[in-house]
Amino acid sequence: MAGLFDKQAKIYVNARPNYPTEWFSMLAALTPHHTLAWDAGTGNGQAALGVAEHYEQVIATDVSEGQLQHAMPHPKVRYMHTPLSMSDDEVVNLIGGENSVDLVTVATAIHWFDLPRFYSLVTRLLRKPGGVIAVWTYSQIIVSPTFDPLLETFSGMTSPYRNPIVQYAFDGYRTLPFPFESVGLGSEGNPLPLDMPKEMSFDVFLELLRSSSAVATAKEQGVDFLSEEMIKEFETAWGGSKLVRSVIYKAFMLVGKVKL
Repeated sequence: MAGLFDKQAKIYVNARPNYPTEWFSMLAALTPHHTLAWDAGTGNGQAALGVAEHYEQVIATDVSEGQLQHAMPHPKVRYMHTPLSMSDDEVVNLIGGENSVDLVTVATAIHWFDLPRFYSLVTRLLRKPGGVIAVWTYSQIIVSPTFDPLLETFSGMTSPYRNPIVQYAFDGYRTLPFPFESVGLGSEGNPLPLDMPKEMSFDVFLELLRSSSAVATAKEQGVDFLSEEMIKEFETAWGGSKLVRSVIYKAFMLVGKVKL
């Protein structure tokens, strides 16, 4: 999977949204200590920067070197490459040691993880008591009654090229295993729904589609879903290439603590 996101890294940094500041304030209020946070699957650091506003240090890790090359610098964020070949003990020691992490975040990435292994690492690393894990994703954007059906059709067209594990995200994490004790912000099988309103240009919308793993996989196999004809159809439904629209990302969050 790392190779796929290496290839998309430059597009990804321009296309993917930043997360609302109030999310990070909400999560920080759950942890009594604010010394160390771990942002796993950080990509280019979109979530890590938000976490850094509330914690003394953030360790931001990713298996993709390409993504980390485009990571946004911050004095309190340390970006680290964690190849799949690293042992669990190496990862734990790299991040800060057992029982050391106040907050673990995973933004729009956990569906790609080896979940049993990752959850074992989280259990070892989180401070007990007091440590919290929060994971979230978004599954779609809402643009307009004219545009949304076209986007839904496009999503259906690309679905044969979608990795099956991405279905967790398309299910809004309702089917995602999450073996942690609820803290009142979503629980296994019952994620917390959240809206992310954003201003979006048509060019950014196209970059969002190009950053999709299904679209990238299809293109590698010689299928270009974003043909000139398809782009023109989207542009017409959008209202013209120069129009900046207010859109809503439909997001879902799960937050928990280690069961003692």
